[in-house]
Amino acid sequence: MGRLTTHVLDTSLGSPAQGIQVELYRLAPDRIKAGQGITNTDGRLDGALLEGDEFTAGDYELLFLAGDYFDRNGQVEPERKFLDKVVIRFCVSDPDAHYHVPLLLSPFGYTTYRGS
Repeated sequence: MGRLTTHVLDTSLGSPAQGIQVELYRLAPDRIKAGQGITNTDGRLDGALLEGDEFTAGDYELLFLAGDYFDRNGQVEPERKFLDKVVIRFCVSDPDAHYHVPLLLSPFGYTTYRGS
């Protein structure tokens, strides 16, 4: 059974990023919200964003509300905030597989990859 998971690590602090709202959208034929959650103390969601029959092949978008996280933690002065919303678009070609899409985040940059 396929599924989609994520987690967020704050690379500037060297710790999990707790309390980041994450939204998942399916992009075709229209952009439709398909899941959401908030990262826990381990920087992970408590469950998969999407799994089973709902997890189908196609294009998806993960939206991370990083600006709110930086505001709460006082890491960046509001007038100097560089990142607010981080968008990662990706394609699911095998809906029976596990797709793990982590976000490595700092106040002035981010990276991602397909994890396991």
